Amino acid sequence: MLRYTLKRALSLLVSLLVASLVIFFVVEVAPGDPAAYMLGVNAQEDTLAALRAELGLDQPKLVRYAAWVTGMLQGDFGTSYTYRTPVAQMVADRLWVSLPLAAYALALSTLIAFPAGIYAASRRGRAGDMAVMGATQLGVAVPNFWFAMMLVVIFAINLRWFSAGGFPGWEGGVLPALKALTLPAIALALPQAAILARVMRSALLDTLGEDFIRTARAKGLSPGQALRAHALRNALIPVLTILGLQFSFLLAGAIIIEQVFFLPGLGRLVFQAISARDLIVVESVVMLLVFAVIVVNFLVDLAYAAVDPRLRART
Repeated sequence: MLRYTLKRALSLLVSLLVASLVIFFVVEVAPGDPAAYMLGVNAQEDTLAALRAELGLDQPKLVRYAAWVTGMLQGDFGTSYTYRTPVAQMVADRLWVSLPLAAYALALSTLIAFPAGIYAASRRGRAGDMAVMGATQLGVAVPNFWFAMMLVVIFAINLRWFSAGGFPGWEGGVLPALKALTLPAIALALPQAAILARVMRSALLDTLGEDFIRTARAKGLSPGQALRAHALRNALIPVLTILGLQFSFLLAGAIIIEQVFFLPGLGRLVFQAISARDLIVVESVVMLLVFAVIVVNFLVDLAYAAVDPRLRART
């Protein structure tokens, strides 16, 4: 297990290094001058040069890359060009919205998908299976921002059970904050639950066709007992893959949902930073999100080994 973990940790470090290079240089070659954007089109050249020097934009790209990476390793993400505020502080403020939102949506997705997938697999070819698969097909086909707008119309405008947007902050209490995140979390969770339910059903059906399930049935176990005692655990590997990818997507890909509900999260921060050409914010936030994605995938790999000892035996 130790050797398996070390190999995955080395892969994680290499991935982070490559990601940092790609993010920095892709953002740097994007058109537009942050200094010119901040000062306007009529700014004098000497004023632009002074601002570039103040922001460190006159340094060679490799020097700036090395300073950026060194700073991140020390917890210093730099200072925003636009707000003149430490990026780490901006990220910390927004992370307390995006991270609970992603966790909330993932919990809802799992709570919906696992029972639906198990139910569909246990009733293969019957009306219940077809109903679940039809619902999941609809969930996969309809974009989450459409779900978000429908939720706002139904539950915020018509029924007035929830607010249409905004976030009161955790200092106002856990329940008001969770209530503000409920509609965005549902909008994010429904399409992901549809995908996860289909994967769970397929994985269970594949496992139910294995020889060890037929052996368990021959020993007297009912179909439900064989499914719960043997098939479910062995079907978890592809499901864990989807769960890891979903959490990464929910954390990094909620830009549209955060815009719809006016949530001050990381996605909205990246959108605003791109609009303002605030390069250091874009680079640092995207790198943080990539780090989260890679770490989640690393944890998923470790979960593989915990679920399937055969993976440990091969390393």
